[in-house]
Amino acid sequence: MAGQSPAAPAAEPPAHKPYVSAETVMPEFTWSAVLVGAILGIVFGMSSLYLVLKVGMTVSASIPIAVLSITLFRVFSPLFGRNATILENNIVQTTGSAGESIAFGVGVTVPVLLMWGYGLEYMRVALVAVLGGLLGILMMIPLRRAFIVKQHGKLIYPEGTACADVLIVGEKGGTSAVKVFVGFTLAFVYYFLNVGLKLWKDIPEWPLWKQIGDKAVGFKGAVLSGEIAPHLLGVGYVIGTRISCIMVGGGVVAALVLTPAIVFFGQGLSAPLFPGLKLIRDMTPDEIRQAYVLYIGAGAVATGGIISMLRAMPMIVSSVRSGLRDLAVRGANQTGAAGASPSRAVPRTERDLSMKVVLLGSLAIVVAILAAQSTFHMNIVGALCIVVFGFLFVTVSSRLTGEIGSSSNPISGMTVATLLMTCLIFLVLGWTTAEHKLTALSIAAIVCIAASNGGTTSQDLKTGFLVGGTPRAMQLAILVGALTSALVIGVTLLWLNEGATVYSNKDLPAVTLPLKGNEPKESVRGPHAKDDTDKYYAVRVRVGDVAGVPAGKYLVDQAGQIHYLVDPGVSGKLRKQDDGTPVTKYAAPQTALMSFIIDGILSRQMPWSLVLLGVAIALALELAGIPALPFAVGVYLPLSASSPIFIGGGVRWIVDKWLRRGQPESEMSPGVLLSSGLIAGGTIAGVVAALLGLNERMAKAMVNTGPAWLRAHADSDGFAMLPFALLAVFLILVGGEKLLRSKPAA
Repeated sequence: MAGQSPAAPAAEPPAHKPYVSAETVMPEFTWSAVLVGAILGIVFGMSSLYLVLKVGMTVSASIPIAVLSITLFRVFSPLFGRNATILENNIVQTTGSAGESIAFGVGVTVPVLLMWGYGLEYMRVALVAVLGGLLGILMMIPLRRAFIVKQHGKLIYPEGTACADVLIVGEKGGTSAVKVFVGFTLAFVYYFLNVGLKLWKDIPEWPLWKQIGDKAVGFKGAVLSGEIAPHLLGVGYVIGTRISCIMVGGGVVAALVLTPAIVFFGQGLSAPLFPGLKLIRDMTPDEIRQAYVLYIGAGAVATGGIISMLRAMPMIVSSVRSGLRDLAVRGANQTGAAGASPSRAVPRTERDLSMKVVLLGSLAIVVAILAAQSTFHMNIVGALCIVVFGFLFVTVSSRLTGEIGSSSNPISGMTVATLLMTCLIFLVLGWTTAEHKLTALSIAAIVCIAASNGGTTSQDLKTGFLVGGTPRAMQLAILVGALTSALVIGVTLLWLNEGATVYSNKDLPAVTLPLKGNEPKESVRGPHAKDDTDKYYAVRVRVGDVAGVPAGKYLVDQAGQIHYLVDPGVSGKLRKQDDGTPVTKYAAPQTALMSFIIDGILSRQMPWSLVLLGVAIALALELAGIPALPFAVGVYLPLSASSPIFIGGGVRWIVDKWLRRGQPESEMSPGVLLSSGLIAGGTIAGVVAALLGLNERMAKAMVNTGPAWLRAHADSDGFAMLPFALLAVFLILVGGEKLLRSKPAA
């Protein structure tokens, strides 16, 4: 009825009231907040990159950064003359959170170049990280009102809401970073003593068979192993018991089923079985894994990623549809509001960056991508793919993080979808050369980073919406954080790869490689450098280029004879230098997935029987109601990587049973905070050890420290388990609130 129409607005839900009102003015976007946020973002970005290269996953950094920010400003308040405001702490976590999401995107895509035999160039890595990170943020900004404001109460944004709770508790005098600092310090010292100074073995192994003469007694080919790293223990605790059990299940199938089966059925063969280059009976379990099991794991990972994408497809379609509809409504409302009351002031909590900045910034990024022809090998079709797929998956990522959280956001599935659609477009157009592969990879890398950072940005903006932050200040802060983190993540990736690269002259293919005449010259590094000072031509062999020669980088003489294989640190196969010195490698499971998809579609050169075995395993798991993706990652990773994650999940189960929790632990629980410190400390120690290892004299001194100090104990499998067991017990006691108890807030 017409007379009752004025009462209609009363049916609307009450307006949201942030913790800090729109009328309140307090310090927010200050140099100290941005600087601390950028530094913490760099630290957690390096940590996340190390983790994603190791096990293919990261954990959210926003809450540890918020806790650290509150404590740091509280401790150093005399230096600044005051304590930080809640809005400054919010700027710190917003600036710092970009590092983790960019690290994930870089870690799952860029190292594909190494698998194809290319080198890693800093400018290429930095450009991908910077442009993808900035594009994701800019594309998310127009969606803020649609998802954060209009959908408040419907889209929860779990990490963003939890982070707001941390900031509010900290403002009231609670929240201490003691557990994060203790975890960081313990893990850093532990892991540096372990992988840096080699005081104890980092990967204890127990073969389940013994070779007596020509006869194998026991379970031939089966090996139990564990990388006893504090950050993997922390990851297992954070992701929980169920997922960690599923992951180690995949590792058990790979190490105790597939590898022994290949040994059993293949040990009688008189010729190498494709794609292997040696007789199976002459292979070690690790060589069997590299030659056969990895392809099975890659097929399972690809299938798991695609299934997760298909499962999310209804939400993806709904997200795109509602996002576009809300944007259209917002545009119409703004037009109407501009005509009705042009003088109306916009409240502080509703001020976004101008749409002109968003559009011009996005256009500038696309132009920069096209201009970097030598880096991205980009064309207009590729640029259109980046714009279309970028906006599509930034929208999807931003909405899905609101429903299921960042940790469950299927960024890998979105990247797989981008690669599949891009490669199919290229296949139809007949673009299947090596340059077109680089173009497809560049598209996937930029879209992956943009989607990942778009989800992170939406979580940050949700936190700001709840605490009363200024959107424009937060958007500027995360742009700064993305830029600083991206520049350092590129250097970190090069450090990690270079520190674990092996120059080997063992078991080289007896093939002469053709030279084009423009190959650069390089000297050998590592243990061979002191005896071999010659310079060689660096030849990169891609998949299928030369029969009998695996893809990779080789050093050859002027006649094309191979003298050294340059095995990269990331996705490489050799775990020891030729003199026996152990090397810490990075399996990068998600990276291999991207490589297999591009090669499988554009090159059509793949051991498809092995890949389809992995597909069948993933389908069987899904039919049994078990998530295929974490299991598939366990198949692809060595058992040594998933077993400590399983132990961390077991510790979480013990703590939950001990405290009889009916609900999952919160992001601020003692065990989760300590685990966050373990993850950061262990991974940063790994980065520092890799950096120091670039100096050959330093590397030699570090490697010899353990045997000199502890003699036989330094190489003992049993002794290595002792410090790890003590660390696990400490995590149980802290998680069970028997040690490092927090004092209640006043």
